Amino acid sequence: MKPDPSSTWYRRSGGIDFTDLTEQQILALAISLEEDDARIYEQYADALRENYPASARMFTVVAQEEHQHRHRLIELYQAKFGDRIPLIRRQDVRGFIERKPIWLIQPLDIEKIRRQVEAMESESEAFYTQAAHRSQDAAIRKLLGDLAAEENVHEAKAESIESELITASVHASEKETRRRQLLLQIIQPGLAGLMDGSVSTLAPIFAAAFATQDTRSTFLIGLAAAIGAGISMAFAEAMSDTGLLTGRGSPWIRGFVTGGMTALGGLFHTLPFLIANFRVALTVAVVVVLVELTTIAWIRKRYMDTPFLSAVFQVVVGGALVFLAGILIGSA
Repeated sequence: MKPDPSSTWYRRSGGIDFTDLTEQQILALAISLEEDDARIYEQYADALRENYPASARMFTVVAQEEHQHRHRLIELYQAKFGDRIPLIRRQDVRGFIERKPIWLIQPLDIEKIRRQVEAMESESEAFYTQAAHRSQDAAIRKLLGDLAAEENVHEAKAESIESELITASVHASEKETRRRQLLLQIIQPGLAGLMDGSVSTLAPIFAAAFATQDTRSTFLIGLAAAIGAGISMAFAEAMSDTGLLTGRGSPWIRGFVTGGMTALGGLFHTLPFLIANFRVALTVAVVVVLVELTTIAWIRKRYMDTPFLSAVFQVVVGGALVFLAGILIGSA
């Protein structure tokens, strides 16, 4: 005798097959799905409200529609099976797409959110279509078919809501907000790390080069200086502030970016000392330093609105002083 799926679905490893669900379980699962999706849309709205108010209103409207779907499903479930609804979630049934929680979409990217919404609506439509085909009860089949049709137009409805709520000026404002967040959360900490790694390691590396005249020793000292500076800057940035009040985003992401760019800044002019010939290695390292400082000046002009000549003067003069300090110390 075949086991009753209603009593064994939760014991099966890896979840139950959709084809094994009863009509009662399908309705219970549909209610759970609508609750989850409505909650996700509300979280999106809350997360976007400060910086993307128009998009937040759009997701609030979509969440309200999901709540309406849930109410209709519950009313039909109560009429057919009573008030006790079994807990069946998407992770209990094989084949569903995982819904990423809001804290995994960081730094917050509204385009990522909109792409996930498209996937959510597509999956919901497929679920209701398949569920309607399997149902033998006329009322259940009708509701599931209606919901499949509504999910099919839900994306288009969201686009119409978006076109109404999110005007050209709102799009421009959201674009500026994304640019500002990129600047605060990625560009600024990365630039700070690159400048620190490129400039602060000049003195120890070139002091070691002129003192030892040995490329291997210079490379090891430069490698240690770059990695040490990267670790130090990573922890300093990660512990500087939480980002809640300054809008600078996750401290750990900023720390990783700052530390990584600091290490890279020091490694760029360390790598030439892998060349065995000291004079060739020194010449290549000097050229790399000039390229590094010019690149930093360009980044400051591009993202920090600093005049190029002013940026060159600030970066190159500071780097040159540190470079000369290393040569003088190494030659003493």
